[in-house]
Amino acid sequence: MTDGYDASFLRLSDPLAIPADGAEEDDRVRLDYTHFTVVLDTGRKLAAVTAVNIDGAALVDVERSDDWHLDERIPADQQAGPEVYARNNLDRGHLVRRRDPVWGTPDVARRANSDTFAYTNAAPQAAEFNQSKELWLGLEDYLLDHAATNDQRLSVFTGVVFGADDEEYRGVRIPRMFWKIAAWADGGALATTAYLLDQTPELDRIDLATATADAPPLGPYRTYQVPVEEIGALTGLGVEALASADRMRAPQPTALPDPGRWVALESWDAIAL
Repeated sequence: MTDGYDASFLRLSDPLAIPADGAEEDDRVRLDYTHFTVVLDTGRKLAAVTAVNIDGAALVDVERSDDWHLDERIPADQQAGPEVYARNNLDRGHLVRRRDPVWGTPDVARRANSDTFAYTNAAPQAAEFNQSKELWLGLEDYLLDHAATNDQRLSVFTGVVFGADDEEYRGVRIPRMFWKIAAWADGGALATTAYLLDQTPELDRIDLATATADAPPLGPYRTYQVPVEEIGALTGLGVEALASADRMRAPQPTALPDPGRWVALESWDAIAL
């Protein structure tokens, strides 16, 4: 049984749809799991968008399984599977964080825990750990704490920025940037914030003679808070409804991503809510 992402989860007057491309995408496949949904780009073999409902008041502690598995609903050659992560320094980075959908009855929570280990919910990330990665991994907890004054519910959208120059490795073009948009209800009104994880390497640190033989180089983790509309500009996804409730309002909308408006996060205190 799968129930997928619930657009009415935040109990707002208007349902909160998963951001989608304006044009029809023949290679995008929707896959519903327990409390979350993955929109897989079968051409890139990675998720363009994931959407998860998080009920902070009903979270359940379930032992981590690490039982990574392919999704049998789609062909194996349309998923970035175990061969991408073997014998290298790439981590299988959860897009929907393991703990986020693990709530409800014990059986439902265990099923959600297992569902997060589908390869369709993973993307290659550098194994290196630093403070910025810690901030990225803890964003949902921090935002849940902020939302606790209401009903402790979040809907979180996460995905990959597909760059035209992403390097191919073992049949998969490795992304360097990831995005996240969090949404919650504040006094009955929608509130949102957006973030980017950037692993773009510093070119002067790369040995170009060996870069093509090994996994594409990834730089140190850098986490930014960005205007929600920047995610739309980077990905082509329709984020207008989410941008209208952004707590980090951009004074002058631009047609292209503008790194000058990105706020590098060094601590939780730098986040605008």
